Amino acid sequence: VQLQAFGGGLVQPGGSLRLSCAASGSIFNVNNMAWYRQAPGKQRELVAAITSGGTTNYADSVKGRFTISRDNAKNTVFLQMNSLKPEDTAVYYCNADVRSYSWSPYRSYWGQGTQVTVSS
Repeated sequence: VQLQAFGGGLVQPGGSLRLSCAASGSIFNVNNMAWYRQAPGKQRELVAAITSGGTTNYADSVKGRFTISRDNAKNTVFLQMNSLKPEDTAVYYCNADVRSYSWSPYRSYWGQGTQVTVSS
């Protein structure tokens, strides 16, 4: 199973970016999907998560600005980021709990990370 993330880049404060992450490979079912971020010198932190049923959870620092969504048919998770701030600058990682076969347990997978830089 591989997770491929896209959509990072350089944006001015107040701007928007949309990240996407697609899971591929031996996939029977995808449960929770999430975005994490890690800024230089800081620990990786949860940004937003979404269950297979669509229930969402956000870090307090991004509530009202970021929206997580998913396309279950395409095993893809999105992160719409609006009103970006310099403190949102980080490498963003996607994460998914995937079951490869009907008889196998869920296993957590990580994408390669995509850089988001918010600067004027």
